[in-house]
Amino acid sequence: MQDFNAIDLARFQFAFTVGFHIVYPAFSIGLASYLATLNFLSLWTGDRVYLQLFDYWKRIFAIAFGMGVVSGVVMSYQFGTNWSVFSDKTGPILGPLMGYEVLSAFFLEAGFLGVVLFGRDRVGPGLHFFATLMVALGTFASAFWILSVNSWMQTPAGYAVNAQGQFVPADWFKAIFNPSFPYRLVHMVL
Repeated sequence: MQDFNAIDLARFQFAFTVGFHIVYPAFSIGLASYLATLNFLSLWTGDRVYLQLFDYWKRIFAIAFGMGVVSGVVMSYQFGTNWSVFSDKTGPILGPLMGYEVLSAFFLEAGFLGVVLFGRDRVGPGLHFFATLMVALGTFASAFWILSVNSWMQTPAGYAVNAQGQFVPADWFKAIFNPSFPYRLVHMVL
């Protein structure tokens, strides 16, 4: 039997968390676009079947969104607990990118998700469709920022190393649009 050290156990724990987490964002990305399409078709055709489908799938989307948020928070927490040296060294680049995801994408999704789930009778069909589009846009923006972070960890670019050994941004454009980012983004959102 192989002896496991703390690094092995941290890897197993993180692998489980990532494996659990990725199912929900991958599902949510496609489902958000599908919800926007259903909402549009209900407005365009006036056929109630699209609203019935929308109502069914929006509940599943809300559950998947919630599970993705909870498992994502656990994963972020593990960066600090299991990989604290990595977080210290890459924080000047990865920290702002993850912050952009929260400020630009998560707040957009979460803010309009309440309108999507509970507001159709309160805001009217046009604004409800707009809210659904904003949730889909926020989901895409989340994928953009998170995949930029993940891609940078695989193919880092646009950085320099400071005296403390930290990776610091030298060119934000190159850091965000690093070599593997376009392929990963297309793969994830299509």
